[in-house]
Amino acid sequence: MTVDAYVLILSMIGLGALFARLRLLPEESAHALNLIALYICLPAAVLRHAPQLQLDASLLGLVAVPWLLLAVCVGLVLLLARLFQWSRGETAVLLLLLPLGNTSYLGFPLTEALLGADALPYAVVYDQFGSFLMLSSYGLWVLATYGGDRRPTLREMGGRIIRFPPFIALVLGFTVMPADPPAVVAELLDRLAALLLPLVTLAIGLGIRLSLPRRELGPLAIGLGIKLALLPTLVWLGLALLPLTGDAARVAVLETAMPPMITAAALAASHRLAPRLASAMIGYGILLSLATLPFWARVIA
Repeated sequence: MTVDAYVLILSMIGLGALFARLRLLPEESAHALNLIALYICLPAAVLRHAPQLQLDASLLGLVAVPWLLLAVCVGLVLLLARLFQWSRGETAVLLLLLPLGNTSYLGFPLTEALLGADALPYAVVYDQFGSFLMLSSYGLWVLATYGGDRRPTLREMGGRIIRFPPFIALVLGFTVMPADPPAVVAELLDRLAALLLPLVTLAIGLGIRLSLPRRELGPLAIGLGIKLALLPTLVWLGLALLPLTGDAARVAVLETAMPPMITAAALAASHRLAPRLASAMIGYGILLSLATLPFWARVIA
């Protein structure tokens, strides 16, 4: 990771935590910042980089990675839940947060910082066809199963997908957006996309929670060990079995190593599924990933 990106992340998280402690910003500020990132900055990043992709076998292998890991995570969490007698809420949080990583808000800018701008289009594919589609299908199923909601219909899941702003940007990027847009358009998109990291990390600082009941320390430690160490190790070792080379292979490992997804944790908390564990997974996951992500970047260099 470049020093500049490292300093920016720590500074914005620290400022957010300070602002929250001093109550300098309105209570809903973190939510507002995330909405700006979702509706403006993230689509700008997708529009800028998706048209640069060349369709080949590497993309299919890249898309397969998060779905293969989903099967691994489900089997592993259900086994560990029975072994350690985790509650339904703890089990649900790990079922959500192990396969679902922060592959866009943090993934895009950190991929660019660690691997370079040429790798960023592959991060878009991993996120949109992996993390986002899983959240909109598998994630809703977990919430319905463990949170008491009714099961979502295919129509509802499809509607959620096609209305998601970054997904709309992805469709436009693959169809009408040129790979080399006019300079004024490219600069506008670049400037908006550059706001993604500071806005999201400030929002993280505003909402970060690190305290946790003693009972949930076990699920936290095991969950983060799997998310930040075991899963990227499996992908790294399995690269030889997949049609992945170059930037696509490096992105597969790095995006897998991202900390848990903020949106998935927020959904778990809103359904009263071990909310403090979900928040701690996000807080400690982000802080630990500042050390683990540079390690993985060196491994795959």
